[in-house]
Amino acid sequence: MNPLLARLQPYPFERLRQLHAPVTPNPALRPISLGIGEPRHATPELIKTALMASLAGLASYPATLGEPALRLAMANWVERRYGLKLNTATQILPVNGSREALFALTQTIIDPTRAGATVVSPNPFYQIYEGAALLAGAQVYYAPSDASRNFGIDWAAVPEAVWAKTQLLIVCSPGNPTGAVMDLQEWKLLFELSDRHGFVIASDECYSEIYFRPEPPLGSLQAAAALGRHDFKNLVALTSLSKRSNVPGLRSGFVAGDAAIMKSFLLYRTYHGSAMSPVVQAASRAAWDDEAHVVLNREMYRQKFAEVTPLLAGVMKVSLPDAGFYLWAEIPPAFKGSDENFSSQLLAQYNVVVLPGSYLARDVTGIDGKRFNPGAGRVRMALVAETAECLEAAERIVLFCQAHAAPAA
Repeated sequence: MNPLLARLQPYPFERLRQLHAPVTPNPALRPISLGIGEPRHATPELIKTALMASLAGLASYPATLGEPALRLAMANWVERRYGLKLNTATQILPVNGSREALFALTQTIIDPTRAGATVVSPNPFYQIYEGAALLAGAQVYYAPSDASRNFGIDWAAVPEAVWAKTQLLIVCSPGNPTGAVMDLQEWKLLFELSDRHGFVIASDECYSEIYFRPEPPLGSLQAAAALGRHDFKNLVALTSLSKRSNVPGLRSGFVAGDAAIMKSFLLYRTYHGSAMSPVVQAASRAAWDDEAHVVLNREMYRQKFAEVTPLLAGVMKVSLPDAGFYLWAEIPPAFKGSDENFSSQLLAQYNVVVLPGSYLARDVTGIDGKRFNPGAGRVRMALVAETAECLEAAERIVLFCQAHAAPAA
């Protein structure tokens, strides 16, 4: 067996299953899960219609590059969303969801024969970043997060010696689990570091269309163009339809950016066998061509968060994120920082599932020399269900926190 498999850590939801295995949920209450970030709003009818109308495509092998009409639909969306024109022949590729693409892109980029090959990852982070790096034969450096800036990454705190060994930097904006959005100054710093050390930047932007500010989140390609980097040197953006269009089962997205990287990525994917089904391509074209369902979806999240967030803010330290569909909440003092204990007791007493924040991060050494987990003492709540169900879950969490509130001095 591949010895690198032994380096992988259990996936967060496997850890959650093991944590909750001995717990008996309150049988008097119906189960509600805020654990997994799986969109549960209805899939738009236009996507279903396009899917059903294209079943004849099952009789043909798809090309890894994808159909020209699909790449054009993707490029047109980039132009509408970010004001950028992409070369559909060299700067954009369809992928089977951003998770698959993140893994494959990492295998394409990392040269494990170079001593100290490093992938820099945010912390907390989406676990595929780490797994992809380890299976590519690289080591992972977990960039320090700044809790005072909604867990934005303190890129300036990463040592130059780490940047010198870095082959790939993975960023996530809007962030999972925090919802933090990177600004132009952050991008400027990262581009300068990339130019100095030659590493590639992979920007995971799958939450870009669910936001709460008036202005949509800044995209990496958009930032590059604003800074005069129109060739997108050493930059690849990744996005998908899962969150934007409520089709996680479609497994469809695209990557775009540096044409030289796209060429190598296409070669890797050709051998990897990652071509998108013609049926999925047809449904994806319909999704990228329509924005009305995206606006409606965003408004549903806005209304839901507007109702749920103030309710929870009365008993926990939590606030509206910049974007995404997670609440990244600090647990009450009565639990003494044990997010696992909070999650287990909440399930036992109120039959609500939340994900311990420590499962989304790795232990690192602080400036005081002590080890700590930046996700500890927090929980991630995925507000993906309908508003009524999320509100019911929030009301139960309020009762739970009130029941465990520390007595007045």
